[in-house]
Amino acid sequence: MSGYKHSVTLDISKCKGCTNCIKRCPTEAIRVRDGHAIIKEEKCIDCGECIRVCPYQAKKAIFDKFEDFADYKYKIALPAPALYGQFEDLDDVDYILTALLECGFDAVFEVSRAAEIITEYTRRYMKREGLEYPVISSACPAIVRLIALRFPYLVDNLLPIVPPIEYAAMLAREETLKEHPELTNDDICVLFVSPCPAKISYVKNPLGVEKSAVTGALAINDFYFKIRAKRKEITNPKQLSKTGIIGLNWAGTGGEATSLLSERYLAADGIENCIHVLDEIENGTIHNLEFVELNACNGGCVGGTLNVENPYIAKARLRSLRKYLPISRNHVEQDASLPDCVVMDEFESILNSIGGTALAEDRMTAIAKMSEVECIYKSLPHLDCGSCGAPNCHALAEDIIKGEADEADCLIKLRDTVSKHD
Repeated sequence: MSGYKHSVTLDISKCKGCTNCIKRCPTEAIRVRDGHAIIKEEKCIDCGECIRVCPYQAKKAIFDKFEDFADYKYKIALPAPALYGQFEDLDDVDYILTALLECGFDAVFEVSRAAEIITEYTRRYMKREGLEYPVISSACPAIVRLIALRFPYLVDNLLPIVPPIEYAAMLAREETLKEHPELTNDDICVLFVSPCPAKISYVKNPLGVEKSAVTGALAINDFYFKIRAKRKEITNPKQLSKTGIIGLNWAGTGGEATSLLSERYLAADGIENCIHVLDEIENGTIHNLEFVELNACNGGCVGGTLNVENPYIAKARLRSLRKYLPISRNHVEQDASLPDCVVMDEFESILNSIGGTALAEDRMTAIAKMSEVECIYKSLPHLDCGSCGAPNCHALAEDIIKGEADEADCLIKLRDTVSKHD
């Protein structure tokens, strides 16, 4: 993936060479070589699953620090709706928004505000004729990358509307420039407070837009204690929240899909479950669906690896917070057209950005190598034990053809070979 900036990285000094990560990686992007894991960047989608399952904390996410943006004149926080679920005994979102101001931000703009507007734009898009059904949400960057890598025939099904994080940044900049005409766009810093590494990667490698309006991304688990400390000092929070039930619902599975007011939808979470759904869509075994919402993390964004709270507890807290809120506080003008700023560029650019996974650039050579892979695979034990350092026997066969492994790496075959010579 040439030029792609990943947020998931490996600390070799902590890696013990176990096989937890290679077995759980949804794109077979990890191998164990020379006693430690390696991440094949061209296959990694930054879902964070390896961070979740690594018992030695050898996998970690790279994120920005607030101090890195000290030179900007005006700093805007973009809190993800999942952030509110991280705090116990919270009955008013304004405490968290005010705490963000106390942490050094000049303004806050809730991503959930933008989510409510994106919801309305999505409803309008779904009324168009000639759509490729089911339309698949493009809000989760890990899912978009997964589709481009493993299910390229479904790229045309992706919803071509920018995710709430991007639209929130656009609106935040627009509002700030109107209120502060003395500022320029370059004076403004927009920082997303992220629940997962995939969204951090999105900021570095935006999908469907030439350049993201988001300047950087902070991790919830890194910034949490600063917010928590400031929150304790607040007795009279500012009235800042402009979010309704729909916006908060985006933090959990089904929040986006149910807001579209259609019964013909499917919402799934957890990367393995999402892969099963995509398999069924590609095979044509799922019928009569209009919209599919997929979240790589269990529970949705509340299950992101950069959160601090159990996702089910966080989801329960969000249900409590939305109890007395209106359905939505953000609406758009009654216009049937979608503004250009919310429509993504062609997803062809996403396909082009996922490179280096083919066995060869030349199609005929690639087909020949695929045949060689199958021949080697037939000779392997099909145990998928992972002791060779690859996630399964088929992946090992591919590695052998690419010159990255040897048949002797298979301990079962090596044992049989030794036995024959005894």
